[in-house]
Amino acid sequence: MAEDCDVSTIVTAFLLKTCRPKLHSRPSKRDVEAALHCATNATIHLPEYEDAGLIPLITGSSVEFYIEPMLPHVGDIDIMHHKTIQLAIPQGHPPPTQLPTEFHNYVKVHEIIDSHFPGYVYLQLRYLLTQCIDGGDYKYNYIKYDECVYLLNQISEANVETHGPAIYHNLHKSNVMSVDLVLCVRCLSWPTQAADWPTRHRNYGWPDSATLDRVVNNGCDVVPVAHRQCRQHERMGLRQWRLSFSRAEIVLINSWMPVQQIVYHMLGYFIKTERLTDCGDNSGAAVLSNYHIKTLTLWACELKSRSWWTENLNLVRICVELLQTLSVWLTDTRCPHYFINDCNLLDNSFNVGSVTSKLVSVDKEYLSTWLVNNYIRHCAQLCPDNVSRLFDDASSSVKLQNAVSEIVRRRKDSLLRDIWNTLRYAEIDILAFVSVFSLTAQSCTNLMNEFAQMDELFCVYFTAIALLHVACKMSRNGVSDKLMDIFATISLDVLWRKFNPCYSVLSLHKIECKKSEVIELMQKSVVERLTTYRQLVARDFGSVATIVTTDYESLYACKRGDYQRCLQLSTQNVHTLLYARLMPEIPTFPEFIQLMDDDIVSLTALTLIVDPESRYTHNPYSCITQLTLSLYLTTQCQLKLYHSVTSLAQTLDYIKVAQKRHLHERTLDQLTLKLIERKVHRTI
Repeated sequence: MAEDCDVSTIVTAFLLKTCRPKLHSRPSKRDVEAALHCATNATIHLPEYEDAGLIPLITGSSVEFYIEPMLPHVGDIDIMHHKTIQLAIPQGHPPPTQLPTEFHNYVKVHEIIDSHFPGYVYLQLRYLLTQCIDGGDYKYNYIKYDECVYLLNQISEANVETHGPAIYHNLHKSNVMSVDLVLCVRCLSWPTQAADWPTRHRNYGWPDSATLDRVVNNGCDVVPVAHRQCRQHERMGLRQWRLSFSRAEIVLINSWMPVQQIVYHMLGYFIKTERLTDCGDNSGAAVLSNYHIKTLTLWACELKSRSWWTENLNLVRICVELLQTLSVWLTDTRCPHYFINDCNLLDNSFNVGSVTSKLVSVDKEYLSTWLVNNYIRHCAQLCPDNVSRLFDDASSSVKLQNAVSEIVRRRKDSLLRDIWNTLRYAEIDILAFVSVFSLTAQSCTNLMNEFAQMDELFCVYFTAIALLHVACKMSRNGVSDKLMDIFATISLDVLWRKFNPCYSVLSLHKIECKKSEVIELMQKSVVERLTTYRQLVARDFGSVATIVTTDYESLYACKRGDYQRCLQLSTQNVHTLLYARLMPEIPTFPEFIQLMDDDIVSLTALTLIVDPESRYTHNPYSCITQLTLSLYLTTQCQLKLYHSVTSLAQTLDYIKVAQKRHLHERTLDQLTLKLIERKVHRTI
């Protein structure tokens, strides 16, 4: 291996160049998946929550990081939910008279009572708030509870997997990341247990005053988990809760410099890969967690000067120093909570002996070599064309630098393609969610709010898919209040205003009589929105893929029998797409099937008989490209309009080109092209 100094410098440069910002501020795949998890307040069945809404908040690494390292740095998606009928307040605080609009008309207020373990509390029921109208403002009156009732921390739900206060959950039949759901109680005020945190002396000005204000104004949450030493206790184990500062951590970590986020990522990756979070002797004793690393890095950001992080920047050196600090903490059995004084995140129940000895032995040379072998080599395996073979001989600084530079180059070149793939995955994820789960007006509102904060693209696409979903359900099952509520939520435009007078005065039975007219209006609006979506995609991704914007318009023209218009658009699209390397796809979910004719529906059914799950797995097995669709529509229109043999022969040549360009694993494309080829041959 090359000299230590050279290796650590090479590692530093590699991480700085490859841990890029979140795809130039565009949402990542995990952002879309987290939004989908937040879309419904009922991803698990909890009987005690049926009378109240749940307000979601995405927490953890999904929203803390604004960098995108090459290797995954996010495991499960973490989502906290708080009831709209529950609230926590610091002990001694008066009951609130006004609440955010998300809260219910009736709210139970629990007072936060200290336990003998710092950071762990009890929630005693103290007030019942009832909303009233006072001079046009919505305010709350209260009554006080005299009896001493404590809120239990148990989740009365069988057959769920829990991780501490979290419930592990995964969306059925959708190829998305699993999620940890934490059911918490919201506290709108900064807790008295952390009262010293905003005002303590800070030598280096981090966090700044604006960040401090944001953190304090966000308050905190209380999550249902007892202290390790109390979990088996008959009473404390059921009544104890823990203060959670997840909201504060999101704000603070997003205020870090990129180098600080990269260091946090490196430390977390190191302790996880080295299994320092595992208990080696199966004793069940507590070990390190990522929260210890987060705490370590938070303290470092506050206690170290900016120059310590940035001057003569060497990420390996920084990580070694912080790991040495952690080893001292473990030796002293001391990990000070970042927010709460006198709260120690380590105690004698932690099995830290082997971990401490491991950390003590980590120096700059060791960590540099470790990162090359366990991080950079794994990054090389993600690159095409067997880049990892360049590391077969990295015995000198020059050879190592050349291998690393090639990964960096591939990373840079893949930027637009990675964004393009994220878009493709997002389309399928959104479709899978809408198709599998029962949409409600509330889940539509949640998703539109989430997507509006991410990207205009996703907002336009989701509303089109949701409207298609309503039309699909209405054609199969008839009109219902639920469908009309969704319709009203996603169609705040000319379409809704045209139909709204009818909906407001007619019964559902009379609306049912106009069902075909309503569905036609919906489909027309969908095509307009999908065309807008294609135009936005072409604007942003035209440099990485060949995109035509009239594929849905031509599909709809064929469905309406306007074969001349369809032929005009499809022929233009074929000429544009015939030799394109990358192009969009049209998924064959039930929502899209209604826009297609019987032949494609039948072919789709055949692919799903072979592999029923294929449409949920980002698999091209059940999608067709814009080129295939355009050739199919061109052929259909030529046959309907009785075009000449010469014209059909030209189309046949195009079909043969497309068959060669489409890979064999694109089953639906190949089947569709084979079908229209036979139709042309039969006619000729």
